[in-house]
Amino acid sequence: MSTAATTSAATEPAAKPLPTVAELRLPTWYFGFEGVIAGAFDLLHALPSAWPVLLVLVAANITVSLTLLRRRLQLAKLLWRGRSTRTIALTLLGLRIGSHLALGALGLAVTSTLGHALFAVAMAGLTITLMAYAQRTSLRALVNTGQATAG
Repeated sequence: MSTAATTSAATEPAAKPLPTVAELRLPTWYFGFEGVIAGAFDLLHALPSAWPVLLVLVAANITVSLTLLRRRLQLAKLLWRGRSTRTIALTLLGLRIGSHLALGALGLAVTSTLGHALFAVAMAGLTITLMAYAQRTSLRALVNTGQATAG
C-alpha cells in the first residue's frame, strides 16, 4: 500500500453509521396527538368548552416534538413528505366530510353530543392506526433501501 493511500484513508472522515429503526420510530402514543386533532371537529361539536384543552394538547405536541423527539423529527418529516401519508390525510378528510354529508343526505345527520363524541373517537382511532401503519411501512422501506438498519 502506498503512503498516499494510507494518508488519505486516515484523513477521510468515518462513515456516519446508519440509524436503526428503533432510533427513528416515533412512539405510537405520539400519534395520539394527531388522533386528537383528527377528532377535534366532532369533539368541539360534542363539547364546545373543550377548545382550551385542545390548545394545550397542540402546545404539548409542539413541545414534545421539539424536545423529547427532536432526533426523530427527520422521520416525521419523511412521513409527511411521503405519498402514503398524504393519501392517508386526504382519505381521512374525505371520510369525515363524506360521512357527514352522506348521513345528512339520508336524514341521519349527527347532531347529538354522543354522536359527535363517537365520531371523534372513531376518527382518532382510525388516524392513530393509519399513522402507525404508515410509519411501519416507511421504516421498512428505509431499511430495504439501505437508509436505516433493522437492528
